[in-house]
Amino acid sequence: MARILIVDDEVAIRKALERFLGGLGYEVFVAANGEDALSLLEKEAVDLALVDLVMPKIDGIEFIKRMKKLQPSVVPIVLTGFGTITSAVEAMKAGAYHYLTKPFELDDIASLLVTALEHSKLKEENRILKKQIREKYRFENIVGTSDEMAGVFDMVEKVSESDSTVLITGESGTGKELIARAIHYNSPRKDRPLVVVNCAAIPEELLESELFGHVKGSFTGAVATRMGKFDAADTGTIFLDEIGDMSPKLQVKVLRVIQEQRFDPVGSSTTHQVNVRIIAATNQELEKAVKEGRFREDLFYRLNVIPIHLPPLRERKSDVLLLIRHFMEKSCNAQGKCVKDISPDVEKMLVNYNWPGNVRELENMMERLSVLKAGNIIESADLPVKVFGKKVERATGEVVNSAENIIPDFGISFKKAVSDFETNLITEALKKTGGNKNRAATLLKLNRTTLVEKIKKKKLKVDK
Repeated sequence: MARILIVDDEVAIRKALERFLGGLGYEVFVAANGEDALSLLEKEAVDLALVDLVMPKIDGIEFIKRMKKLQPSVVPIVLTGFGTITSAVEAMKAGAYHYLTKPFELDDIASLLVTALEHSKLKEENRILKKQIREKYRFENIVGTSDEMAGVFDMVEKVSESDSTVLITGESGTGKELIARAIHYNSPRKDRPLVVVNCAAIPEELLESELFGHVKGSFTGAVATRMGKFDAADTGTIFLDEIGDMSPKLQVKVLRVIQEQRFDPVGSSTTHQVNVRIIAATNQELEKAVKEGRFREDLFYRLNVIPIHLPPLRERKSDVLLLIRHFMEKSCNAQGKCVKDISPDVEKMLVNYNWPGNVRELENMMERLSVLKAGNIIESADLPVKVFGKKVERATGEVVNSAENIIPDFGISFKKAVSDFETNLITEALKKTGGNKNRAATLLKLNRTTLVEKIKKKKLKVDK
């Protein structure tokens, strides 16, 4: 049960509160003045303090300030006469949670204590969560010792201290959001909101409302006024993932936010002013998109103030084994599924594999293997078939898998190998085209109908 401190120079009030709160099961401490209470707080930890405002020697406001230095997590509630409401408000500015006017009902005290203690609990949980998040996104927790990643770490450390706009580029799965979070949680805005928006995952007609909010009746389905992501990120950071997929119309509004830190919600004539740091990311070549007229040149230069490029995993082979051990340990801690070790053959195969899905693909594979091989050693037979092969480019420009590298000594299932390879090709084509079946069929030199049938048969999920 919570520990309550009562600080009041009126004996009758002090005793009445002590008896009542003790009867509710609270552990109660009492003091007749601020000095005695501060001495008590040096010996005993309490959760909440009921503090009279008008006391000899040290008044309630000064007491709260000094108490917060001794025990910052204590929740103060002030007790005041009708004539001192202004002082009660001042006390709340000093850190008090609420105030009660004298005379008060004991039942009011009881209900207020429950609310205040619950608020304190949520606040502490939030503090712990934020601390855990900051620990998770420390620079040293982003795994990699290669020269390529050393340059990324150096850049992230420098930009975190600034408010500059950052553009993170790299293939899907390289960890762009992880870097964005590291920048935010190591910046002066770390205790403020970080709002993440995946521009490719939200339909174009809804993205404007999602970003900037809307007023009731501004379009069909707008049954209530809604706050947008930029408002939610005020004083903090907004991360615009896959910004290369944003329509030219929205690009104009984002450009205005970067330039002026203001915008108009959909259907509103009122301009909203915000203080937001913008971090954007894309797996597209924005300079090429600018030349092709798909992306505004002025927005590109506004975003590209500080560019950070994340290299694909195939370009930093020296990090693969380090990442493997990291993800094995992570899976062991999270799920209790611990792999004893991995064989030297497997290590060699994983280092030589091309990793089209980059770090995300490696993490998913190690999680799967940790679950399936808990308590054992990962052998080559445990790996997906695609890991055995290496890509070979023909003179025609077609990419296939070399059969001599696919077949291990113990043999493989021909049907499964062919099916897995076909699935991998379709998945990569859809990924490369952003889920566009027409373009994917063209890349694979298939009829669209044939591709659609294969997708249905294999029950593949298509990201749009």
